[in-house]
Amino acid sequence: MTVTIHLKPHKEESVLRFHPWIFSGAIARIDGKPAEGDLVDLVDNKGNFLAIGHYQIGSIAVRVLSFQQEPVDESFFRKKIRSAYQERIGIGLVPQPSNNIYRLVHGEGDGLPGLIVDVYGSTAVIQAHSVGMHCVRTLIAGILVQEIDEIKNVYYKSEGTLPFKANLGTEDGYLIGCESDSTAIENGLKFQIDWQKGQKTGFFIDQRENRMLLEQYSKGRNVLNMFCYTGGFSCYAMRGNAGLVHSVDSSAKAIELTNQNIALNFGQDTRHTAFAVDAFKFLENIHDTYDLIILDPPAFAKHKSALHNALRGYQKLNAKAFEQIKPGGILFTFSCSQVVNKEQFRLAVFSAAAESKRNVRILHQLTQPADHPINIYHPEGEYLKGLVLYVE
Repeated sequence: MTVTIHLKPHKEESVLRFHPWIFSGAIARIDGKPAEGDLVDLVDNKGNFLAIGHYQIGSIAVRVLSFQQEPVDESFFRKKIRSAYQERIGIGLVPQPSNNIYRLVHGEGDGLPGLIVDVYGSTAVIQAHSVGMHCVRTLIAGILVQEIDEIKNVYYKSEGTLPFKANLGTEDGYLIGCESDSTAIENGLKFQIDWQKGQKTGFFIDQRENRMLLEQYSKGRNVLNMFCYTGGFSCYAMRGNAGLVHSVDSSAKAIELTNQNIALNFGQDTRHTAFAVDAFKFLENIHDTYDLIILDPPAFAKHKSALHNALRGYQKLNAKAFEQIKPGGILFTFSCSQVVNKEQFRLAVFSAAAESKRNVRILHQLTQPADHPINIYHPEGEYLKGLVLYVE
């Protein structure tokens, strides 16, 4: 039996603008008793069809899959995944021998809200952010290996991303295939990817093009990579002929992965040293040691309630970097918090610059790459913000 959700008068306006989220406050009534993850039809207050999507409990009540009356079945998901793969081919990202790391499905950006699929060589890693996508994980895994020749293994990693109130009791693990070579290639550099225990799906693919830009600025510079995680920026700085590269992360496991990746690409190159220490403590006493600093912290705010504290955090962090960086230095600074928009992030960095009383110029304004597409009707998808700054 089809479950139908009726919206309050005028609450259909965002749906008519193709926004893929329906908030709980927009709902007038529900015909039926949907379980979380069920498919539901959306209609306006006059009963006119608007969309079909996955029902969920919480502020976002429905994630829209289609604005047409069509079956959301295997054929639907196959078409979406095939389209996403063709787009990655179209932008020249795959197939490419120098790069086998990319995001294949980016949620709303690829018309599949709640679903992330990252590819590392022959392994695809699925991450579900909704119960609806959790319910079709096996179907998605089968389509991936059928549609994309290089994918042989599919790992499911959603323990930390599914709504905890759903009580699904899910466990991460292989849906298809088994343990495989975890070394993957990004722009000719090799990286050990820990998709089983690492953050996100094991690697921050969204910084690929920003890492390439950093490489161009690294020659002869003393580089500090804060919040280094697996050392992605550090490896690019090393290849860019930096004078020295220091990697900092509070996680000893992250430092271990960074050292592995440096060794994988550069052997025992003495230009690199890694430190397992708190970022703010490390920034206290570096006094003109570095003329290129990367600030790529984890999300300071995951919910709007934390926005104010997040902005203060960004200001404090950047102020420390402005205070300590050498004259003529370059600062790469980022926010990956979805609830922090570009203007708010830029204001936090502006405030930090003013506090430091340094002359600062914007060289580049950065965002996420093309395999992390932003649905034009869903501006919330533009989560990664970055600035490259020249500091006199």
